[in-house]
Amino acid sequence: MATTSAGTTRRGDRSPLLVALAAAVAVPGLVLRIGGLHLSPPVDALLFGVAIIGAAFLLSWAAEAAQVDISAGLAIALLALVAVLPEYAVDFVFTIQGGNAYAQYGPTCLPPGSTEQSPCGLALANMTGANRILVGVGWALVVLLAAVRLRRGGADAGQAGGAGTSHEPGRPTTVTLLRTDSVPLVFLLIATVYSLTLPLRTSITMVDFVVLVGIFVAYSIRVAKAPAEDPDLIGPSAWVGRMDAPRRRTGYIGLFVVAAVIIVLCAEPFAESLVETGTELGISQFFLVQWLAPLASEAPELLVAGLYAWRLKTTDALATLVSSKVNQWSLLVGTLPLVFALSAGSLNGLPVDAMQREELLITAAQSLFAVSLLVTLSINVVGALSLLVLFIGQFVLAATLPAPLQELELLILSGIYVGAAIVLFVRHRHEFVRLLRDGLRTPYADLTEAK
Repeated sequence: MATTSAGTTRRGDRSPLLVALAAAVAVPGLVLRIGGLHLSPPVDALLFGVAIIGAAFLLSWAAEAAQVDISAGLAIALLALVAVLPEYAVDFVFTIQGGNAYAQYGPTCLPPGSTEQSPCGLALANMTGANRILVGVGWALVVLLAAVRLRRGGADAGQAGGAGTSHEPGRPTTVTLLRTDSVPLVFLLIATVYSLTLPLRTSITMVDFVVLVGIFVAYSIRVAKAPAEDPDLIGPSAWVGRMDAPRRRTGYIGLFVVAAVIIVLCAEPFAESLVETGTELGISQFFLVQWLAPLASEAPELLVAGLYAWRLKTTDALATLVSSKVNQWSLLVGTLPLVFALSAGSLNGLPVDAMQREELLITAAQSLFAVSLLVTLSINVVGALSLLVLFIGQFVLAATLPAPLQELELLILSGIYVGAAIVLFVRHRHEFVRLLRDGLRTPYADLTEAK
């Protein structure tokens, strides 16, 4: 098949095969769901999880192809929002289940004498796990993969990295963002500062919905003013993006619809199968929901970011992950009390127990530290390793410390995150002031010229 001006498939282009494969891996899960079949909880969870992963890839390719038709800033925001839709779907399922349990049993969300994990707690567990994976693994992954790539590729690879990646002998590899990326960073900071108040509450309420969703709306309005740019697409997104306008729009809208159908059908049985797996195998339901479920929904986004980083398109990779974090830490967290209220038939708010307050605290503290690392619009290998090591440290300490000390562990790690963030903000106070000004006030035209 030869290349044509209309954007048909190039010779050797495997993009159609990749799209077909992403759709095909969802078929077993769809068969189970539509046929009302059940194998075993672990197998069901695996098949539904793989289906969600396939759908997430379709969503990612569709959102990237859509960049051809919309402004650059809005495209990044849309891509980030669409990329986390699987996470929204799974978390909303747990939230609805929590709301139903609240309506039946009250604030404990459990029948009297039950020793199971509270469904209300599972909703927050899924959200905090997804946020911490995105930063602790995703942001670090971009920098570390770029560093490995530069070491293997030498000077030629360093030149290919352009302005986004720099590597000098004897100095750590550094990934640099553009001044336009000040916008998502500042709105992430605003959402993070507000989220630091959540661990002080006994519930997340409709007030939080108004504030956090308001932050996301303000962010969307701001990035919509970004000028249009030609996107640099690869793989299936480039295949769709090369098509003429009618076919291109039909293509990415079709991918959106197919992916949405898969996610809607598979999110609920995936969540239920995870909980049943924990019960059947004696594995903590909380652990599976907080870490395994987000890994399934975040995997495509992390993989795409990793591929971009390996090709030294580090600025695009990190910018997309930052925007995704804005979405998850504002819109996702903000909409949970709304979904809960609708399912519980109550405006009392999503209950937050002592354990979840600690999880919210460390998630917010990690977010604050992550923003402080990028206050100069750059992050090096040392910063990336600090994110990854502190993230992994949570699991190592939890596995080695006795139960009474595990709560203390989260508080200590939260203190380390916040303390380090304050030090970095003070050390780079001049850059911090500039970041705030660029993120909130500087016209996009000026930010673009300065890049």
